[in-house]
Amino acid sequence: MDYSKSGNAKFGKGLPRHMEKNAKIPPANGDRETKEQLLARMKAAALAKADKKPA
Repeated sequence: MDYSKSGNAKFGKGLPRHMEKNAKIPPANGDRETKEQLLARMKAAALAKADKKPA
């Protein structure tokens, strides 16, 4: 007997049952930042944080 053909199809194998609200979607293969872009973004965020810090 072929048991793989019996019953309903099983959907969503390997997927989490839910997604977190703040989960980031992983970038597609061609959409990743370069190292220079990443460093520039991190430096800008650090400067913005330093500017907001009260003296």
